[in-house]
Amino acid sequence: MTTDKNFEGNLLFPVFFRLEKLNLLIVGGGAVGLEKVEVIFKNSANANVTLVAPEIRKEIKELALQFKTLKLCFKEYDKTDLEGIDLVIAATCIKELNNRVQIDAKELRILSNIADTPDLCDFYMCSVVKKGDLKIAISTNGKSPTFAKRIREMLDSILPDGIDAVLDNLTKIREKLKGDFDYKVKKLDEITSIMKDEEPI
Repeated sequence: MTTDKNFEGNLLFPVFFRLEKLNLLIVGGGAVGLEKVEVIFKNSANANVTLVAPEIRKEIKELALQFKTLKLCFKEYDKTDLEGIDLVIAATCIKELNNRVQIDAKELRILSNIADTPDLCDFYMCSVVKKGDLKIAISTNGKSPTFAKRIREMLDSILPDGIDAVLDNLTKIREKLKGDFDYKVKKLDEITSIMKDEEPI
């Protein structure tokens, strides 16, 4: 049953994009653009990314050599750059240009992330914990990226590096279970309940 507490606090809906199946445009080749490229390819090594900027940092050029799906276009942004694009990130230090990207994207019904302007964003880039196949996204609703970073560091130190072995075993168990969906969920809940009952070391 829904309660009023469900409608308080952070109302963002968490989603994981499969960037190898989408086309992402980044506008900006400076420090902010570099930060976005690094985060994207750290989490999605096969992401389809086009980066547009008249000048592009050396570090981004080096990443383009490492990640073949990162395409660099040495040019000024134009609205036509949004053709065939599913997501766009405006990552320049020029507020007017970022705002223009957002307006163009909205007109073309393309989801956008506008650097340092949360109110204009359709989606945020979260702080992420990654251990093998386990990935946890952390959001403070834009209030404190630093706090999200600290939570990420804490979870990263707590979660074991061998978590993939646990996930693989749970997958095998799930595949062997007979019965309907509700039965499988109940059995997997029973098996994994030890995780919440475990005494801290």
